[in-house]
Amino acid sequence: MTLKVGCIGLGIMGGPMALNLLKAGYEVHVWARRPEATEAFKDAGAQVDTSPAKLARQVDVVLTNVSDTRDVEQVLVGNNGVIEGAQPGLVVVDHSTISPTASRKLATALSDRDVDMLDAPVSGGQQGAKEGSLTIMVGGKAQVLERVRPVLEVVGKSITHVGDHGAGQITKACNQLIVAQTMTAVSEAIRLAEAAGVDPKAMREALLGGLGYSRVLEVHGQRMINRSYPPGFKTRLHAKDMGIVLQTAADLGLPLPGTAQAAQWINAAVGQGYGEDDSAVIAEVLRRLTPPPKETGDH
Repeated sequence: MTLKVGCIGLGIMGGPMALNLLKAGYEVHVWARRPEATEAFKDAGAQVDTSPAKLARQVDVVLTNVSDTRDVEQVLVGNNGVIEGAQPGLVVVDHSTISPTASRKLATALSDRDVDMLDAPVSGGQQGAKEGSLTIMVGGKAQVLERVRPVLEVVGKSITHVGDHGAGQITKACNQLIVAQTMTAVSEAIRLAEAAGVDPKAMREALLGGLGYSRVLEVHGQRMINRSYPPGFKTRLHAKDMGIVLQTAADLGLPLPGTAQAAQWINAAVGQGYGEDDSAVIAEVLRRLTPPPKETGDH
């Protein structure tokens, strides 16, 4: 039997995922806080529901893609939330990036209604969502993941079960701290090249063939050189994620000095009005705070 899927949250990530499920032949129900956001999906064949509760009554799997912990709590256990319409056996797959502690509490609340939850944050940005090539890190029961794996294989290329409830969110926190620190390193490398009078394009090209290679250098490094930052992943959301990382570390009594420094650059970008741009825009913050390149003359 083909599972019926409900999609809550139709933004940069959730929207392409819902469309990919429709293209794969799934019956898809959608809900978004702004009714106008559902029009394109209705035209593509989705059924539009008036609340998360109504959506939950009609599907086997609910995928959530919303901004933060409070939003996930609202759509899952708030007024007219999924929990009010959920039938026993429903599976909730939360693709949002939220607090691991909150995720575990939500899993417990849903389990009281015989509803299983997987925390399954994603990596790969808007392009990965469009291509159906996201990396999905999954916390929860392994047997529940196997029940919904066919659905996840439509939206993701790499699906890894990393542990019990909350483990997916912890893994995503690890991802975000690596991306943030690498983004900072690439920004500093480009700024160093510029200041020394070296062509940053040539510098990047050289490093792409060596140990310094990373996906961040390849994709975001090019954005930094072009000084063009379309929102594959918005800076304000990266700042939110870094807050989760640092709070989780604080709860564990664990100092993460590199992460704290990278978070400051991201927060500075938000403070300077770049919140809706891709978080690679921290390169612009660095340019603002450092002197112009020196005249080095002939070499």
